[in-house]
Parts: sequence; C-alpha cells; structure tokens
Amino acid sequence: MNRVCSIFSQLLKLFTPAEFDRAVHQHKAERHARGFTCWGQFVAMLFCQLGRAQSLREICGGLAACEGKLKHLGVPCAPKKSTLAYANEHRPWQLYQTVFQDLLQRFRQELGTHKKFRFKNPLVSLDASVIDLCATLYDWAKFRRAKGGIKLHLLLDHDGYLPKYAVIEAAKKPELKVARQLRLEAGTIVVFDRGYIDYRWFAELTRQGVYFVTRARWNTYFRVVERRAVPKKSHVRSDQVVLLGHRNYRTGVPVRRVVVRDPESGKELVFLTNHMTFAASTIARIYRDRWQIEVFFKALKQCLRVKTFVGTSANALQTQIWTALIAMLLLKYLKLKATLGWSLSNLVALLRQQLFVYRDLWSWLNCPFEPPPMLEGIHDQLLLPF
Repeated sequence: MNRVCSIFSQLLKLFTPAEFDRAVHQHKAERHARGFTCWGQFVAMLFCQLGRAQSLREICGGLAACEGKLKHLGVPCAPKKSTLAYANEHRPWQLYQTVFQDLLQRFRQELGTHKKFRFKNPLVSLDASVIDLCATLYDWAKFRRAKGGIKLHLLLDHDGYLPKYAVIEAAKKPELKVARQLRLEAGTIVVFDRGYIDYRWFAELTRQGVYFVTRARWNTYFRVVERRAVPKKSHVRSDQVVLLGHRNYRTGVPVRRVVVRDPESGKELVFLTNHMTFAASTIARIYRDRWQIEVFFKALKQCLRVKTFVGTSANALQTQIWTALIAMLLLKYLKLKATLGWSLSNLVALLRQQLFVYRDLWSWLNCPFEPPPMLEGIHDQLLLPF
C-alpha cells in the first residue's frame, strides 16, 4: 500500500495554507464565490504550467481524468471550463503576486546563500522581455499597428538566480520608466544593458547608495577626470574616472569607464559603473553574469505557458503569468535542493510525466531513474513456493 501521495500533492504542500488563506482575505478574492475556491483555481493554473496544458479544455480534462487523485490536492472535483474561465477573468491577480512574494521569502530563508562572487553586496540584474499577443484577441494590449504585446520587467537575484521582483506592463511603456520606480537597498549592485542608460538616473542611484554596472553606447560623450593604472598582462585596456555627457547635460557625478578586450572575439567592451573600488576585471565578470537573466527569460518561455494563454482578458493574462513565475520558483527550488545535477528543461519534462505518480518527491529528485523501494511485506508475498 502506498505511503505517500502524488508528487503534485507534495509540491502543493510547499505552500503554507495559513499564508494562502491570509492572501485570499487580504485581496478579498473569494467575495461572491460559489463553490469554486481560490485554492482550486490555483491548483488548476499550476497544473496548466507544470502539465503544459494548452487550453481550458486540457486543464479541466486533465484534472477530471485524475478525479480519484484530486482529494490529496484539497480539490473536491475538477472545475468546469466556464467556471475556471470566469475565475481567471474576475479573481484579482494580485493574490498570486502575494503568494509569489511569500513563497520567495520562505525559500530564501531555507536555501541560504549561493553566491558566485566573493563580495558581500547583493547582485541583481534588471531587464524586460516582450510577450507577443494577437492584436485582434487582445485589443487592450496594442503594441504596433498589427501586433499586440505586454512587457515583463524582471529583477533577478544572482543569489540562486531567483526572480526577486516582477512587473507586467504594456509593451509600449519604456523600461526606464519602470526602473525609476524601483527602490533598491543601499549597497546593491544592479546590472542592466544599454537600454537603461540615463545620466540623471545614474546620479539618483549614486545618491541612494546603489551601484550599477552597464555597457556604454558607441556615441557616449565624456570628459576624463582621472586615469588609473592598468594591470600588466591582462585584458584590461583602460580604467578611467569620467564625467558623462556634454557640459549642459552633466550631472556632476563621476563614474568609472572600464575598457576590456574580450579574449574570445577580440572586441573591446566599454563598461560604466559608479563602484570605484572593484577591480576592472571584476566589473567585466559582473556584467558577463547578466546573461543569466536572458537565460531565465528563455527558460520561462520555453518550459512554461507564457506564450499561449487560456484567457483573453488582462486579469486572466496576469494570473497566468504570475502562476508561471510561481512554478518557475518551485522548479528553481527543487533544482537547488536536489543532489542530482538537473537541467531545468529535463526537470520540467520528467516532472510533467510524474505529476500524479505516488512516489516520494525528494527520493525521486535524487534518483529519478531508479525504481521506487519495495514496501515491507510485499517481497514475501511475491515469492512463489516450489
């Protein structure tokens, strides 16, 4: 007799019921609810992400096919398509944003630190990715004349490469407007690409005690204030303290301009930062690690359901994206906790096939290709007498 519930049920046990209920009451998400709870909606949308369901029909049909196993999930029965569609359209998506933040804070306390660099400053990357939409179905998200879209602004923590902050805005809204609304802790190092270059914002970050690292544009105008010594036999070409912009546009805040030669391509890369004590090679390594946020966006779009949606309203779309971020947080947590060196794509593919299998989650994560241990008493029953 099985002594564990399904793997999907064990994943849902990572969510604290008290925290989820508190989030439901905070956003009044179950006001006028008739039978279908927010927990049932969350289970269905998480199944959409982990089970790679393409439509409402696949979500409801997939859960209905496992009707006997839903009692372990806290769901009495599979929802109807119309019920789930109505919930996605009218239940506040802010509920799942709160669930994401609570889960992230709890995982942070449990996982500890997984830093790649020696310095103690928090390191985060800031970037945005456009999610294309059909302009006919999503007329509220018009991006261009014949194209719709939204933009996912993300702040990725390099300590474990977990998402720290996310904002979903219209695709027309520039990244810099969203970046100006962020409030980072003093001492944080934020890395971003050339799309966020704004000299006044650089000065504001410096006044807040926040460090930045970015690439310089080819037409950047500057005036050299100080020239620093460059280590011999290194790829660093120059290390200068400069004032950016023409005389009428200068903010008066000095920044470092570091030129490093890429050993692979042979190109010279120009970096800008307001951190004056790090080695020039460390500045280059910090910016190189920014590529992890691009990897995160790629994994989010390839492994989870954020390119095709099961609803056309803005609320349904936000709900699906936030449940995708929660699912990605779960996958990152499992990847960090497992002793086996999983790749994220393999973990998603094999987990999708094992969602309703009755097996211990953690033993499966560490030994996925070994048969489950035989229970006591079963071995004696299988022995045939001679």
